[in-house]
Amino acid sequence: MPALIDARDRQLVIGAVAVMFALLALTYFLRPAPAQQGVGIPSTYSADWLGAKAAYMLLEQSGYRVERWESPPNELPEDATGTTLIFAEPTERGSAAERVAVSRFVSNGGRLLVMGAAGANFAPLSTSIPIPDSDLTPKPFSAVLPSPLSRNAPEVTMVAPDEWKTLAPGQLAIYDRQGKPGVVWYRFGKGEVIWWAISSPASNGSIREKGNLALLLNSVGPPGSRILWDEYFHGMRRSLGSYFAATPLPWAGWQLAIVFAFVLFTFSRRSGPVRSVAAESRLSPLEFVDTLGSLYQSAQAAPAAVEIAYQRLRLSLARRLGTPVNAKLPALCQAAEERLGWPSGALFHTLSDAERAMRDIHLENGEALDLVRGLHGYLHRLETQRKPAEEGPSWK
Repeated sequence: MPALIDARDRQLVIGAVAVMFALLALTYFLRPAPAQQGVGIPSTYSADWLGAKAAYMLLEQSGYRVERWESPPNELPEDATGTTLIFAEPTERGSAAERVAVSRFVSNGGRLLVMGAAGANFAPLSTSIPIPDSDLTPKPFSAVLPSPLSRNAPEVTMVAPDEWKTLAPGQLAIYDRQGKPGVVWYRFGKGEVIWWAISSPASNGSIREKGNLALLLNSVGPPGSRILWDEYFHGMRRSLGSYFAATPLPWAGWQLAIVFAFVLFTFSRRSGPVRSVAAESRLSPLEFVDTLGSLYQSAQAAPAAVEIAYQRLRLSLARRLGTPVNAKLPALCQAAEERLGWPSGALFHTLSDAERAMRDIHLENGEALDLVRGLHGYLHRLETQRKPAEEGPSWK
């Protein structure tokens, strides 16, 4: 009696069943893990301790026209009067063009509320710097000036605040603790800028502390104001891809891709000639460069790369010029101008920019690359000028 299913068809059915069970197992093991309670980020979507969902919902229920801003800054309204834009410690840095768009919004009459050093990157005339602080104990800040910002809030509390380095003329410290501003206010064009040292007064876990809610309401303006709470720089981008990412379509795409890979493996794995993979020699001098570059990139250690080049240049200059290793920059640059003929202004600008970049934990890779190139350029000039002196006299 002939078999009901051909041997090749039987193999195809068995293979299809095996692929189905493999996809089911893969879906089970790669399913999203249950959400865990954590500190979170200052986003209006977050219900964690540091999230701002409670503040956003409170503003909605208090009569404010509050909305999440998920568009780039160049789409901000031209008529900014009566509008408040909030940057609550964004997790992404804006480009120069995006910061210019925010400055234009303020200059046209808008109110800008920025929190922390990350938010201050978008504020014009800002001197805020991040301060690593492992002490998470809430710290009280007292009002030092009578101001609409301190109405009904003689004291507020902040957790691990950043620092406003220098108060320029026209910039007022509204809250202060031991000589360090916690809230700064100043005008820019037709608008105004308000800086908080940290976003914790508006967080879910700290908004109920003494004076924090009053500070938030005083900072966003009177009821009925339009409030744009930025989520664009928290990674919330309005796009077709972001819409489909919230649907089961990505999982379906992965399953189709796995099935397609199995099909290719079944019918084309021996369709071409078999050749051994060319292995790159481990003695290649570029392997060390590639490995080191990958380490810096994965660790986001651009400041460390700038520091290495900076320290090497300073040590080489000190040895060549006979100056102390810890000499001040102006003295070192003046000695380089007298002994080597280098313009002291350009050298001082490069070294001071490198010192600033070494302390910037949000340093962009492009800026770090430009600084390292500039420092290596000075090293090359120093070695080129040294060679004739080291070669000695000719005895021909």
